[in-house]
Amino acid sequence: MSTNRPFVLSIAGFDPSAGAGVLADIKTFEQHQVYGFAINTANTIQTETDFVSIEWTAIELVLQSIETLFQNYDIKAVKIGIVPSLDYLKKIVLLLHRLSPNTKIIWDTVLKSTTEFHFLTIENQNDLVTILDKIELITPNYEEIQKLVPTEKNIENSIENLSKHCSVLLKGGHNPSEIGVDFLYIKDRFYRLLPKNTVVYPKHGSGCVLSAAITAQITLEQNLLSACIKGKEYTENFLVSTQNQLGYHHA
Repeated sequence: MSTNRPFVLSIAGFDPSAGAGVLADIKTFEQHQVYGFAINTANTIQTETDFVSIEWTAIELVLQSIETLFQNYDIKAVKIGIVPSLDYLKKIVLLLHRLSPNTKIIWDTVLKSTTEFHFLTIENQNDLVTILDKIELITPNYEEIQKLVPTEKNIENSIENLSKHCSVLLKGGHNPSEIGVDFLYIKDRFYRLLPKNTVVYPKHGSGCVLSAAITAQITLEQNLLSACIKGKEYTENFLVSTQNQLGYHHA
């Protein structure tokens, strides 16, 4: 069996509780047998239940780190987590696209923490479109997708607008009618992804784990539908691993 693992990168925040952010991503990557790199967009002081403070990383440092890694490694996919602004995100995405146009980018659209700390607001819809045109997939929940298109009150219309630019995985954890059912939109097609477990326990960082698992599957050359199905299965195993907010990772 080959010992060479494909390379994948997480660009996200550092959570000292290790439930979310780059530490959760690296745990997820390791379980998927891919080699994970990490670049911090922020250092946070938090636990799984309390958010104390955040210090954002200068964009120049993030961009320099990206350039260094891409000059030395063939990175197949990148997952992006928390960022302070669309301009910050746009600089990251445009650099990634310039350095490696074939690298797949997955943006976990974290607009606020599970402890209600707000990270990002959508200031400029034109900037958002520029970003989405360079991205493979975004993974919003029901609250986030409404904030991505704040002028649109209808979720179906929001999805239609966003999916013109990239694929959308609408997460079902806050699905008001079918709890746990995710919807994947790829251009003009959509798929219902049903949960396998009827009882799960909410976890700090579950959205990070899902997007990281999908990114790992894409790195392993799964198509997007298969990557989302397998990523959802991995995340459900994470959700049932304990009865508290901090979960365990296993393949």
